[in-house]
Amino acid sequence: MPEDNVDKPNMATCTAPVNIAVIKYWGKRNEDLILPINSSLSVTLHQDQLKTTTTVASSRSFQEDRIWLNDKEEDISHPRLQSCLREIRRLARKRRSDGEPGVDMTALSHKVHICSVNNFPTAAGLASSAAGFACLVYTLARVFGVEGELSGIARQGSGSACRSMYGGFVQWIMGRREDGKDSLAQQVEPETHWPELRVLVLVASAERKPVGSTSGMQTSVQTSCLLKHRAESVVPGRMEEMIEAVRRKDFTTFAELTMKDSNQFHATCLDTYPPIFYLNNVSRQVIGLVHRYNRHYGETRVAYTFDAGPNAVIYTLQEHVAEFVQVVRHLFPPETNGGQFINGLPVNNAVLSEELKQAVSSEPIPKGISYIISTKAGPGPRVVDDPDQHLLGSDGFPKKSV
Repeated sequence: MPEDNVDKPNMATCTAPVNIAVIKYWGKRNEDLILPINSSLSVTLHQDQLKTTTTVASSRSFQEDRIWLNDKEEDISHPRLQSCLREIRRLARKRRSDGEPGVDMTALSHKVHICSVNNFPTAAGLASSAAGFACLVYTLARVFGVEGELSGIARQGSGSACRSMYGGFVQWIMGRREDGKDSLAQQVEPETHWPELRVLVLVASAERKPVGSTSGMQTSVQTSCLLKHRAESVVPGRMEEMIEAVRRKDFTTFAELTMKDSNQFHATCLDTYPPIFYLNNVSRQVIGLVHRYNRHYGETRVAYTFDAGPNAVIYTLQEHVAEFVQVVRHLFPPETNGGQFINGLPVNNAVLSEELKQAVSSEPIPKGISYIISTKAGPGPRVVDDPDQHLLGSDGFPKKSV
């Protein structure tokens, strides 16, 4: 090996997706291991529209572990980051002690530099931590030569990150064991299963949410009677119904369960003391719009769900996308008529009938929706093979263009 390559960092870059739960996770039975009080189910969104990209470099020349998120160096001593790093290194050491070939023991003691960027608003209720920790764990695993089941490690970074380890439709099985070994994600159906399903993210606010998910959950577990009832008596049946609806591609059942579960999640937030308000006026207007639209047609064509933030995620079928986007434009006139209002998958123009306009009409709310991301179900984490796409340079530090 040439002398100048001796200290060249071992580097990998990967991408990972956002997932949006249709049966929500809210509340932990173990804070340290991030074990949930109920199972959940989500749709993995396509990385062409929403993704985290992470580069991890390992080198004996690095003095300490460091991390840069969205152009800014962050504190890597955060317990959840440390948990992921510790678990990956533990598995790598185990491979070495088991005598597996290709594991360089000295490399396991090398420090790492991590650089990660999102192509969507962070901490605005768009599951940024899920994509971020899934990407971190997947990329670390590549650098340290760890293979196999990784969702349990991603879960220790951010609960819903375990679901971002798979594409398509994914359940997080809550598990029963105290050590959390059975609290894992599992793919229900791949992203190719339901090609007609479409997702529209209506971005009502890209600002950081007022109450973080972690503290919000803790308060809900301590104070909400409804949360306990939901976890024990409601979610188990809904999980079975939702899995069946996905497998049958039964949109009506899928849509109604999605909306009911979103409503109940936000009801538990209101039942929390003091109450937590993630929805804003625009969020409530979107809810009313969806119900008026469905009522006009006498069938459920569109569903909404809201995570811990004000942005609506709309599920519908391809055939209804153009018209519903036009309905959203009608109620929430954008600042400009330029194409930037709609990002992602192309959306055709549609002309609304006067009857439909009257049925959904409400006082227009200019600029209520900043923009729409048009997307669909997509794959799980992926390796980026092109070295030009690394976020870290050959010296192991962020490139200037990051």
